[in-house]
Amino acid sequence: MTKFSVQLTFHGNLPFFLKSKKQLAERQLSERTSVKDIIEACGVPHTEVDLILVNGKGSGFETVLAQEAVVDVYGTDSNRFTHFSENRMQALEIRKFVADGHLGKLVRDLRLLGVDVSYDRDAQDRQLIAIATAEDRALLTRDRRLLMHGRLRHGYYLRSQAPLEQTLEVLRRYDLGPSLAPFSRCLRCNAALERTKKETVLDQLEPLTKIYFEDFRRCRGCGQVYWSGSHFDKLKKRIETIRARLAGEVAL
Repeated sequence: MTKFSVQLTFHGNLPFFLKSKKQLAERQLSERTSVKDIIEACGVPHTEVDLILVNGKGSGFETVLAQEAVVDVYGTDSNRFTHFSENRMQALEIRKFVADGHLGKLVRDLRLLGVDVSYDRDAQDRQLIAIATAEDRALLTRDRRLLMHGRLRHGYYLRSQAPLEQTLEVLRRYDLGPSLAPFSRCLRCNAALERTKKETVLDQLEPLTKIYFEDFRRCRGCGQVYWSGSHFDKLKKRIETIRARLAGEVAL
């Protein structure tokens, strides 16, 4: 088969994934190749791609190219094109996630805000993919190759290595701000918390806690008990910081 070239333009923040960090890329091909394979060969996971135009027409990952073509690739941060609404590939309002084992601090932040995040620090890649697909969760990771797994439908590559910035990234990407419910989820196991009477958890409390506190919540999953102790103010400050940052960026 005669060689042919495919010219790609990556819009929005997708050049982040390219070695050159530039918008333009070109691939020389000698066989029929799917658009998905061409894009991921450039380093961009399919989970980051929301719209593909091949020669100006909306296309899917399964489109196969066998001759020269011009491809425009848009991320979820690009402006929404109303005339290509039927060609969108990413769900923007996912509310359930699974995080890889390197993201413990991010998971704690998200659970603190009431976000449903499945997490096992020892989970292998195949387990993460299985959970994401079986439970329709978006995979959060800094492993771009993992996001290129063919079975994975939803996922997000965290740009920052700082937990606070990672938290803001996830909240922005999936527009989670309006649905946050702080102190509603267990930080240990992710299950929902419920208010409970003091007398039902007395055997789990330290002597001073029994004296000075009256309001308690208990995890429906693991039974962990929570109350507004000395740690509570620190957690509240963390939440306030996240919300202030999020509100400030939205205002801009």
